[in-house]
Amino acid sequence: MFYLSKIEHTLRLPPHLLSLPLDEAVKKELENIFLDKVIADLGLCISVYNIYEIEGGFIFPGEGASTYTAKFRLIIFRPFVGEIIAAKLKESDNSGLRLSLGFFDDIYIPNHLLLSPSNCKSDPTKRYEVIWTWDFDEGKLDIDGNDEIKFRVISVNYPSIPIEQTEGSKPFAPMVITGSIDDDGLGPVSWW
Repeated sequence: MFYLSKIEHTLRLPPHLLSLPLDEAVKKELENIFLDKVIADLGLCISVYNIYEIEGGFIFPGEGASTYTAKFRLIIFRPFVGEIIAAKLKESDNSGLRLSLGFFDDIYIPNHLLLSPSNCKSDPTKRYEVIWTWDFDEGKLDIDGNDEIKFRVISVNYPSIPIEQTEGSKPFAPMVITGSIDDDGLGPVSWW
């Protein structure tokens, strides 16, 4: 789920950071550049783990800041296919479920990957658009958002940035996780 990735990046160090020790100033600028950003095919940047080399300090003509090349490691969130993760319900609609880990909200469980047979009904509390129910031999179990939901990662996608976004559409998600709860032990933890 979490990885250390080695990165090399050339950065411009703003003059207001030059009063700090060099490694501290470079770390602040790297955090500003990378934290909470998705790097395609790598994942979501969580933290700068360490900086193991800083080179440069050149001031290019016409610039008022020095430029450094830093080699460092980032802590990256990128679940692997088949991994089981527990998350909280964020949204529920006719197309399926949207889950959240707290720091990452673009996890989708499409309706065809819910336990079978499942159906949806409108939510009387209006907390969610619909409530999904699993119908099985002994009764019915609701996915109501009270418990954590365990799901299996089916895919991790990095969609291309749209050129134009229609009004009223969901915000662009640079990393999307598709999951499944159609197996034993998956779904709300209170079921099992």
